[in-house]
Amino acid sequence: MIKNILMPQDGSDYSSAALLYGLWLAKRFRAGLTGLHVVDIVALEGPFIRDISGSMGVEPYLNFSAKMREVLEAKGAEILDSFKESCGREGVECDAQSAFGIVANEICEKARTADLIVMGRHGVNERYEHGLLGSITEAVVRKSQRPVFVTPKAFKEPRKPLLAYDGSPGAAKAMHSAAQFAKELGLPLTVISVSTPGSGADSIHDATHYLKPYALNAHYEQIPAPSGEAPAVIDKYYKENGHDLLFMGATHHSRLMELVLGSTAERLMRAAAGPLFIER
Repeated sequence: MIKNILMPQDGSDYSSAALLYGLWLAKRFRAGLTGLHVVDIVALEGPFIRDISGSMGVEPYLNFSAKMREVLEAKGAEILDSFKESCGREGVECDAQSAFGIVANEICEKARTADLIVMGRHGVNERYEHGLLGSITEAVVRKSQRPVFVTPKAFKEPRKPLLAYDGSPGAAKAMHSAAQFAKELGLPLTVISVSTPGSGADSIHDATHYLKPYALNAHYEQIPAPSGEAPAVIDKYYKENGHDLLFMGATHHSRLMELVLGSTAERLMRAAAGPLFIER
């Protein structure tokens, strides 16, 4: 059950939308939110700062870096104050924390005591990022041992979740989360399994057996597809059937992970409007 939600906050539009999803989840699961702002060490020690300081000398660089940290920490405090104000207005219990380091690493470390990470597809550097995920979100999805709820730029209350199930350990975790989600919120759940040549055809049977005790309004569908086409089939089904939230399991080498992180995914999912609930 979701009771502790970690909310990375960077002041971007995506971060603001993620907060709306976090507040929505917190109220429905009676959960608490932890807002986290990380002062990015890369922003202080990266090539850009070194280039500037190189023409100024070592001492100006040190002073400049210290001043930059002060500015970034002050900005972070403003972001967390806004986060707490939003939670207060919605009557949601919250905590606010700041950290300093490599952003994705700090998020994953703080997530050790969370049930779920909720964060936007992109962050403050959206204009420099391409494809479905920003670099920090991608790193968190790859590294986190907790599920990650990846949100779009605008909030829309999910009403029709879809579970992509392939029998993998990650998909089994996603099925558990999807079942709890649908049961708690009283939503229908569609389960799709894509069978390719040489793959087993027992996924839908297993999913039906697992979900039966939940007494959900569930629909199951097994769809045959050529080898390597599972991501495209899932994406097509998601869009054509009006789904607005995708649950999926992923490993570094699975085809579903390619749907999220690979170059093919950039073409298939660039226009996806809904959030992703990703389990590893």
